[in-house]
Amino acid sequence: MSEEKRDVHNSVLFECAWEVANKVGGIYTVIKTKVPVTVSEYGDRYCLIGPLMYKTAPMEVEAQEPTDPALAASLELMRSQGVKCLYGRWLIEGAPHVLLFDTGSAYNRLDEWKGDLWNLAGIPSPPNDHETNETIVFGYLVAWFLGEYVSRQLHTAVVAHFHEWQAGLAIPLCRKRHIDVTTVFTTHATLLGRYLCAGSVDFYNNLQYFDVDHEAGKRGIYHRYCVERAATHCADVFTTVSHITAYESEHLLKRKPDGVLPNGLNVVKFQAMHEFQNLHATAKAKINEFVRGHFYGHYDFDLENTLYMFTAGRYEYRNKGVDMFIESLARLNYRLQSSGSKTTVVAFIIMPAATNSYTIEALKGQAVMKQLRDTVTEIQNRIGARLFDHAARFHGEGRTEVAPEEILSAEDEVLLKRRIFALKRNTLPPIVTHNMADDANDPVLNQIRRVKLFNASSDRVKIVFHPDFLNSNNPILGLDYEEFVRGCHLGVFPSYYEPWGYTPAECTVMGIPSVTTNLSGFGCFMQDLIERPEDEGCYIVDRRMQSVEESVNQLTDNMFTFCNKTRRQRINQRNRVERLSPLLDWKNLGIEYSKARQLALRRAYPDAFYGVGGAESEEEEFDFGGGIERMIPTSMPASPRLRGTATPGDMGTLTEEMQALETSDYRGYNWPRSAEEEEDSYPFPLVMKVRSRASSVISGASTPGGGAIKSLSERDLQKADAALSQVTNGVNGTS
Repeated sequence: MSEEKRDVHNSVLFECAWEVANKVGGIYTVIKTKVPVTVSEYGDRYCLIGPLMYKTAPMEVEAQEPTDPALAASLELMRSQGVKCLYGRWLIEGAPHVLLFDTGSAYNRLDEWKGDLWNLAGIPSPPNDHETNETIVFGYLVAWFLGEYVSRQLHTAVVAHFHEWQAGLAIPLCRKRHIDVTTVFTTHATLLGRYLCAGSVDFYNNLQYFDVDHEAGKRGIYHRYCVERAATHCADVFTTVSHITAYESEHLLKRKPDGVLPNGLNVVKFQAMHEFQNLHATAKAKINEFVRGHFYGHYDFDLENTLYMFTAGRYEYRNKGVDMFIESLARLNYRLQSSGSKTTVVAFIIMPAATNSYTIEALKGQAVMKQLRDTVTEIQNRIGARLFDHAARFHGEGRTEVAPEEILSAEDEVLLKRRIFALKRNTLPPIVTHNMADDANDPVLNQIRRVKLFNASSDRVKIVFHPDFLNSNNPILGLDYEEFVRGCHLGVFPSYYEPWGYTPAECTVMGIPSVTTNLSGFGCFMQDLIERPEDEGCYIVDRRMQSVEESVNQLTDNMFTFCNKTRRQRINQRNRVERLSPLLDWKNLGIEYSKARQLALRRAYPDAFYGVGGAESEEEEFDFGGGIERMIPTSMPASPRLRGTATPGDMGTLTEEMQALETSDYRGYNWPRSAEEEEDSYPFPLVMKVRSRASSVISGASTPGGGAIKSLSERDLQKADAALSQVTNGVNGTS
C-alpha cells in the first residue's frame, strides 16, 4: 500500500446494487430517484455498479469509454481475463456513470470462488441455488474490480456503498484482502425477517428469542443469511432504511445499525395549491367512469357522496395487511349501515396475482356503459339541432314553448329504452375483475367471501379486487398507478412487515391521506417527526403494542372518522398532507447518505480528520443533527409540528423506548420537558461517537468499532504519568 495520504474530502463513490439498471423491486426506485442528489454532490466521481442484464441494459445505458485512467486500466485488465462488462451513462435524470458486469462471462470461475468463500469466511453455497451463484460471481467481480482500481488510483479515498445481500458479498472480500476502500452497507429488509413474517410467526414479540441459525437453516436460506451477516459485520458503517428494520437487524444480524437512511422521492411542488386538487378531480372522474360500468344494474348510489379507498403492493396477504384491511371494511360496512350514513365506500385492492383473463362481467359492464354514453351523446346532438331549428323559426308571434314530443322523437325514445334495458342484470357486481388462476384457494377472495362483502345494494362498502398492475391501456380500469392514486381519497396500508413502505409515501407526495402502521418504516418515520400525524392526514395504526382485535378496531375507527368528514374538511386535509412532501424529498433525505459516507471515512482514515495517531478520535463527537428545519407556519391550516430539529432518520435515532441497549455507538439525551416547554421546545438531536476502524481490529472485535477495548496511545500514557505525578506530589506535600 502506498505511503501517500488519500484525499478524503474529494472521495470517489461506487454505489453497488443488484437493481442498478435492472428493475426487480423497490431498491430500483430508491437508487434511480436518489441519483440526481448524489450526482450534484459527486459529479463524475460517482459511479454505479450492477449486473449486466441484456434485456434491459442496451435500452437504459449509453456505452462510453471511461475517462478515469485507473478505471480504464482496471477494466482493460479484467476484459483481458475474459470478463465482459458495459461502461457508460445510465439514461435517467442525472445521467450517472454506470458499470455493469456480465456474471455469465465469469461462471467458469464459480467453483474456484465458492471454495475460496468457504476457506475465507466459512460461508457454504449449495450447487443448485442460482440466485446465490449469481451473488457469488457478482460479489467476486466487484471485489476484483475495486482491488484493481485502488491499486492504481492512490491519491483519493474510495467509498463503496452496497445495498442488500446480493451486492454485499464484496464487503467481506474487501476486508479480508485489505483492499483500501471504505465500505457502507444498507439493508432494506432482512432475509430472515421476510421469511419469518410470511410464515405467520409472532415476529416482533419474539424477535430476541429466535435461534437465527436454526431458523435460517430450517427455511433453506442459511447460506444467504451468512452472506448478509458477513456483509453486516465487515462493513465500516452499517445502516438500515427505518427504525423498525434497525431493531430487527440488531436481533437477527447481531449488529446494531450505525444509523437510519430513509427512502425518499423526487418531489415536484406545484406553483399553486389548487393544481394538485385539480389533478385529483380529473383522475376521480375517470374512476367514476369505471365505477358506473362495473356496478351497472346496481348503480344506485351517489358518486358525489362516494369515497374511494385502496391498498396496493406485492401480493403478500399477511405481510401487507390485506387480511386486516378486509376485516376492517366489513366492520366499517356495519357501522355505516347502523348509523344510517348515505356515504358509499368503494375499496380497491390492487395486487398482481396469477390470472387467466378479464371476467366477462367486468368487460361487459364497461361496454354497456360506453354504448349508453354514445347513444345519449347522439340523442343530445339531435335534440340540440331540433331545439335550435325551433328557436330560429320564431318570428315574434305564436308560442315559444316547445313540447317534449317535438324534441324527443319516438325513434330516439326507443333507442334510449333499448340501452337502458341492457343495463338489467340478474347477478351482483363482481368482486374481482379477472378470472383467478386458483379462485378456490385465493386468500383475498376467501376472506371477502367469509365477511360477505358481495357488493349488494344494501352494502355501504363495495369491494373491487384488481389482481393486475394498473396502466392506461387497461380496457377496464384505464389509468396509470399515479393517476389512480391521485383520484382516490384514502390509501390504506396496514402492513405487518414493511421495512419502509413506498406506497404511503407516494400518497403523501401526491396529497392523498393514508393509513399505515407503526410496524412499517414509513409509519415510524412520520411518528418520530410529527407530533400528531393523524391531524396531517397520516393515520398510524398501532400493530405493535396492542392485540389484532384492537388494531382492527382502530383501523375501522380511522376509516369511519374519514367517512364522516365533509368535502371541505377532506380538501383541507389533502392540503395538509401535500405540505408534508418536503419531508420525503431526496433533497433533504440525501443528506443522511452523505453523513453515512462521512462517518465511514472518519472510521477508515481517522488521521486525516483528527491528526496523527487519532488521539482525539474517541473524544470527538460527530453531530448528526440538522437537515430539515422545523416547519414554519405560513397559512392556515397550521403546519405540522415536527418532533425535533434533526433530519428525519437521523443517524443513530433508534429511540430508547424501542430498545434500551447500552453501546457506545450512539446515545440520546433525555432532556426534562415541562408543560410550558412542550409547546416550543424540541428534543436535542442524537449525537454519535466516531471511532477508528484500526482500534476495532486491534481489539479483535468482529464488528468494526464494536469492542469496548481501545489501544492506549503515547499521549494517553503521558497524560496518565502527569496525573500520577500530581497525585504523588500532593501526597508528599500533605504528609
